[in-house]
Amino acid sequence: MVGPRVIGGPAVAPRGRRSECAVFDALLARMRGGQSGVLVVRGEAGVGKTVLLEYAVESASDVRVLRTAGVESEMELAFAGVHQLCAPLLDWLGHIPAPQREAVEIVFGLSGGAPPDRFLVGLAVLSLLSEVAETQPLLCGVDDAQWLDRASALTLAFVARRLLAEGVVFLFAAREPGEELEHLPELEIRGAAKRGCARAAGIGGAGASRSTGAGCDRGRDAWQPVGVVGVTTRAVVGAAGGRVRGDVRVVFVSPD
Repeated sequence: MVGPRVIGGPAVAPRGRRSECAVFDALLARMRGGQSGVLVVRGEAGVGKTVLLEYAVESASDVRVLRTAGVESEMELAFAGVHQLCAPLLDWLGHIPAPQREAVEIVFGLSGGAPPDRFLVGLAVLSLLSEVAETQPLLCGVDDAQWLDRASALTLAFVARRLLAEGVVFLFAAREPGEELEHLPELEIRGAAKRGCARAAGIGGAGASRSTGAGCDRGRDAWQPVGVVGVTTRAVVGAAGGRVRGDVRVVFVSPD
C-alpha cells in the first residue's frame, strides 16, 4: 500500500483509504477544537494500520505527538509501553498531584518504594497528558497494541476511556486488540473489497437500500465505503470491506 505523502502542505491520504482518513481528519479537527477522542484501528498484519497511523501523525504537524509501540519481547516488563509514551513528559511531573507524581516516579524507576496502586498510575498519566494538552493539543499513537505489556494496556485504556475535553486523541493499532481495549471505538480495516455493488446504509443496516449489479456477490465483503456522511463524538467507519462499529453513517457506492 502506498503510504502518506506530504507535498508542501497537508498529508495525502494513502491510496484507497480516503474513508478511513476522513475519520482521522475529523478526530484531529475535534482535538484542535479542544475535544478528545479515541479510536482502535484493527486489522491483520500488513493491511495498512501503521500507514494510517503515519497519515494521522503527518496530518498533526501543528500539534504535539507522543508515540509508543508494543514489543513482543517486552510484554513481561510492566509499564514499558507507558514509559515509552510518557518519557518526553518527565519535566511535567511537577504539575500533577504529589501522590500521582510519586506513583509515576516509582514505576519509571526514578525513585524507590512499594509498587503503587495501578489506579493511581492511571490517574497520573491522565493528569500528565491533560496538563500538557493545556498548552498544545496532543496526539498519542500506539502501534502494535496487541504486544503491549498488560500494565501499559490497562493504563492507556483507562486513560482513553476518561478523556473528555482535554484536546487529546488516542489512536491504537492492533492485529487483534486484547480485552483491555474492549468497548473503545473501533475501526476494522481489510484489504480491497469486491466491487460492483452500491449501498447507502446506517448502523446495523436498518432501512438500508441496495442496488446490485449483475453477478454481484451479496456477501459482507461486497460493500465498499467511499465517504463519510456524518461523524459523531465516538465515530468509527468501516474500511474497504470492513465492519462498522460505532455511531456513524457511511456511503457505499459502486466504483466506475
